[in-house]
Amino acid sequence: MRRTIFLLLMIPALLLIHSFSQENLRDQYTKAPAEWPAPLIDEGVAWTELGPLPPSPLAGKEDSLKHIIELGKILFFDPRLSASGKISCSSCHQPQLNWTDGKAKAVGHEGAMTKRNSPSIANTWFYRRLFWDGRSRDLQDQAFAPIISESEMASDMPDVMIKLRRNQNYRELFKKAYGDDQISPDRMTGAIALFEKTVISRKNRFDQFLEGDRKALTNAEIRGLHLFRTKARCMNCHHGPLMTDNQFHRTGFSGDDAGYYKLTHQDADSGKFKTPSLRDVMQTGPWMHDGMQQDMTAILEAFNRPSQPGIRNNLIKPLGLTKREKADLLAFLKAISAPAVEFIPPSLPE
Repeated sequence: MRRTIFLLLMIPALLLIHSFSQENLRDQYTKAPAEWPAPLIDEGVAWTELGPLPPSPLAGKEDSLKHIIELGKILFFDPRLSASGKISCSSCHQPQLNWTDGKAKAVGHEGAMTKRNSPSIANTWFYRRLFWDGRSRDLQDQAFAPIISESEMASDMPDVMIKLRRNQNYRELFKKAYGDDQISPDRMTGAIALFEKTVISRKNRFDQFLEGDRKALTNAEIRGLHLFRTKARCMNCHHGPLMTDNQFHRTGFSGDDAGYYKLTHQDADSGKFKTPSLRDVMQTGPWMHDGMQQDMTAILEAFNRPSQPGIRNNLIKPLGLTKREKADLLAFLKAISAPAVEFIPPSLPE
C-alpha cells in the first residue's frame, strides 16, 4: 500500500522532470544553430551545420535570364524531344510529386523500365555530380543524357534538332532567349539546365523554426532533430542546409548495382551511390537508387541495425535507437518535408 502511494506521489514529479527536460531541449534549439548542442560527427568528416533553405543560385538574376529560363521550362515539358513524342523530362520529374514520378524505377521508351529511381530535381544545382552514380558533371550534361538514352527518351540528337528547327515558334523562342534563332544541342540543354536551377523546395516547418517560429516544431520533432544530430549519426552524411554531403557511400542497399564504381573504376567505390538531400524526403518515395524501399520505418531500422557484410564502417554503425527514438526521428523527417510547390506547366509551341 505504501509503495502504491509512493508511486502515485512520484508521478507528478516525474512528469515535471520530463517536462523540464523537453523544455530545456526546446530552449537549446531555439538558440542560433552555432549554440546548439554539439553534433556527433566522426573524426575526419567535413560537415556544416543544418540551416534554412538556400535560394536558387539564380536569385536576383531571373529578370535578365527570364527568356532562357522560359525556353528551358517549355523544353522540359515538351514530349517532342523524345523519339515517341510521348515522353518529356517532366514525365519522370512531375512538379505535383515534388519533381519525382512516385515510381520505384523510371519508365522510358516504349515502356522500358530503367535501372534507377527518378530523384527529385529540386535543389539539384547544389550537387557536384548528377545521377545516382555521379556520371554527369553538371545539370547541362544531365539534361543531355536522358534525351539520347535508349531506355529513356531514345532520341537521336540530330533528329531533335530537326524537329525544333522546323518549328517557327521554337525559332522565335530561341531568338528571344539568345538573340538569334540558331538552335543547337548546347543551347537547348543549357536552357533546360537554367530552368532546373530555378526549381527549389518549398520552405518546411523546420525552416520556419529556424526563422524564429518557436512553435513550428512539436516536442517529438525537436527530439528527432536532436537525435538526427547526435545519437542517430545522420549528420555524418546529411548535413548543411540541403542535408547532403555531396559524397557517395555504400549503405547496404546497393544490390548488384556497382554504382559509383562505373565512373571511378576504383574497387572501393563499388556499390556506392550519391547521398540524396533529405529535404522533402517523405514526399519523394519510394526511396534509394533502385526505388525498392517503400517504408521509411524499415529504412530507419536498417540503419539502426546494419547487418550486411562490409556495411558496418566508420559511418554506419549499430545505433541502438529505441522505439520512441525511431518515432521521433521519423517525426523530424516529416517536419523537413514540405508539400509540392504549386506549379503551372507552360503552354507548348504548336
